[in-house]
Amino acid sequence: MLYYLLKYIDDLFDPPGLHVIEYLTFRASAAGITALLIILFAGPGFIRYLKSRFIEPIKEEAPPEHKKKKALPTMGGVLIIFSIELSVLLWSKFIDPHVWLIMLAILWMGVIGFIDDYRKVVLKIKGGLSARYKLIGQFSLGLLIGLYTWFDPAFSVLQSTTTVPFFKNLTLDYGYFYIPIVIFIITAVSNAVNLTDGLDGLAAGSSAIVVMGLGGFSYLAGNALYAVYLNIPFIPGGGEIAVVSIAIVMACVGFLWFNSNPAEIIMGDTGSLALGSAIAVIALLIKQELLLPLIAGIFFLETLSVSLQVLYFKYTKMRYGQGQRIFLMAPLHHHFQLKGWAEQKIVIRFWILAILFFLASLMTLKLR
Repeated sequence: MLYYLLKYIDDLFDPPGLHVIEYLTFRASAAGITALLIILFAGPGFIRYLKSRFIEPIKEEAPPEHKKKKALPTMGGVLIIFSIELSVLLWSKFIDPHVWLIMLAILWMGVIGFIDDYRKVVLKIKGGLSARYKLIGQFSLGLLIGLYTWFDPAFSVLQSTTTVPFFKNLTLDYGYFYIPIVIFIITAVSNAVNLTDGLDGLAAGSSAIVVMGLGGFSYLAGNALYAVYLNIPFIPGGGEIAVVSIAIVMACVGFLWFNSNPAEIIMGDTGSLALGSAIAVIALLIKQELLLPLIAGIFFLETLSVSLQVLYFKYTKMRYGQGQRIFLMAPLHHHFQLKGWAEQKIVIRFWILAILFFLASLMTLKLR
């Protein structure tokens, strides 16, 4: 809204200096600063309100270290979502379909996460929202995103075609599998971030690093010269995704002010599902979804640890009559907790790995 207002004033009166509103770097920075300040100023009052109403229940199977978190308020994702949505509305061209599809994904999964948190915290329903209804929500969002990007002419340049990392001229056309793949990616990534949200600052910090990387790819994809030079798909309007990405990054950074160890607030499923869906949709819109196992490697490893644990337990139970485990506990961060690693050490080391995955993904630009 502020972008359109300032652009109108600039077109009408042509005041000196106001033309900077057209620069993506200026608006992305402004959106990031706005998201950060919203959380920093609104955070203390929001936390006090949540403490009086919404306290996260601790799972019985959680590591002993988690018992000390029983007095922490949850649903901090509401603050993350609010700061992202407001800053993007202020500084982006929000009528661009790339922008509002990401905003829709964040709100959609945020609502599903909120219902889950509300059922657990307020209604005291163990397990919150059942997995079936979460999957219905994720399936519905993926179906909507898939259908819209398939039929809208704004996305007809590439439609169901995507690039393959590490290969210069190799593309892959999903064809009629495009919509099922969109559904799968949105479901998988949103669940992956949800699984990672188990230690103070882990999900927020990792999400900030991943979205920063995707924001960089978005900026390059939205510039025809850079896209041609780097041999990546040129996405008209892709630059606006960079504005959204920086808003998400700084919202996560602002949340870390209160969520870093020892945390004052937990994002809950409200935040983790919303952030996961944003990561998935951004990657899909800029045609870098096949890069997700690398650029979002932390989330991939966390999900892989859970899958391997479950499959190995079922296999050994069927084969030997008693289930065995690969890890002390899954997801992976709990394994290291039970090995005696300090929570801060696990989080910082996982952040370092996330940065390494991010840098490795940048290398693919020159390995094509």
